[in-house]
Amino acid sequence: MVEFRWAPVDKLSFSLFWVGSHILLFGPSFIRPALSHKILSAPVRDADAPDDASWMDRYIGIVEFAGVAMWVLNQLDASANGKVGSTLTRMDSFTYKKQANGVAENGLTSATSQSTDDGSTSVAGSFFETLTSSEFYKNTKVRDISGSFRWAPFLALQTSDSFLTMLLLLSKYRVKTLPVVDSDNGMLVNIITQSAVVHMLAECAGLDWFENWGDKALDELGLPNTKPCDLLKVKEDEPVLKAFLLMRKKGIGGLPVVDASGKYAVGNISIRDVQYLLTAPEIYKDYRTITVRNFLTEVQNYLIKQKADSPLLHGLITCKRGDTMKDVILKLDSKKIHRIYVTDESGLLEGVITLRDIISKLVYEPSNYFGDFFDGVLPLPEDSRV
Repeated sequence: MVEFRWAPVDKLSFSLFWVGSHILLFGPSFIRPALSHKILSAPVRDADAPDDASWMDRYIGIVEFAGVAMWVLNQLDASANGKVGSTLTRMDSFTYKKQANGVAENGLTSATSQSTDDGSTSVAGSFFETLTSSEFYKNTKVRDISGSFRWAPFLALQTSDSFLTMLLLLSKYRVKTLPVVDSDNGMLVNIITQSAVVHMLAECAGLDWFENWGDKALDELGLPNTKPCDLLKVKEDEPVLKAFLLMRKKGIGGLPVVDASGKYAVGNISIRDVQYLLTAPEIYKDYRTITVRNFLTEVQNYLIKQKADSPLLHGLITCKRGDTMKDVILKLDSKKIHRIYVTDESGLLEGVITLRDIISKLVYEPSNYFGDFFDGVLPLPEDSRV
């Protein structure tokens, strides 16, 4: 076990962005900055909280961009099937269905339905453009999706908390995004992510403590910790919606894409890739039927046209059980990815290593360490599907 002197968490600095509970769910103040600045999640501030409210009463949750997209797809299917969700009125459902069929509120067609060769229906145009022209887009608030899909409670660190607390929350307690608040003024001042911690570890390369630990092989450290038979995966010829729904159901951030045999990894798909169903017309038109393989191909083509940099352009990133922890950390950090797949010499998929897995190998929790730390955390709503 590596020993550290745990410094306060405010020694790390990260970008900060939040949304208010009254802000339109898909309004310019959320979706457009999220797309342009690659923001994957944001704290939600209660717009009704008084000015002198404590930070526990001022901030009410964390909303993820991928969860927003999945929520919209779910509402689209619900309205198409005549099932009105708890956050849609009958009028909203009718309006949204009308938008899905390509009729904008101003009477113009922003997306058109087309029949494919197999008789199914595809949609032309941009999902994002269609959605933003609707009353559904204009009227739905962030608070309307509280407790749905990848919404999380507001579990925050204070600037006086230690790195040990931070690392335990990001690993053992499976928190993905940690807000940091200044208890003196009750303001949110920072956001810490698993990726930021792994980047910090990569910058420690060359230090004695890191080299002593980082030179250990993955199997020596007990990684990967999932047996091949227990590994969730998706075949490349299956619908991409199946992959996203499986990730939502299991609460995981990504899946290996395997060949027809199910044994060899050929790609990776992440829950955040659902954003391309909103932004790429080539994909949106067939979003119900497009396979994982064709989805990844179309996304790569789209990214090349947009001259955008993305891990999806780098191909599948793998490692071997005999690789060192240092090798894996540097690879994850340089490629800006959240998971790496373990294969044997013949390419058979043996497991996956996530950022959480790496952080968990750094720390252990002393007995009764957290005490009443979690007592003030607002519990998840009963219908939450984080």
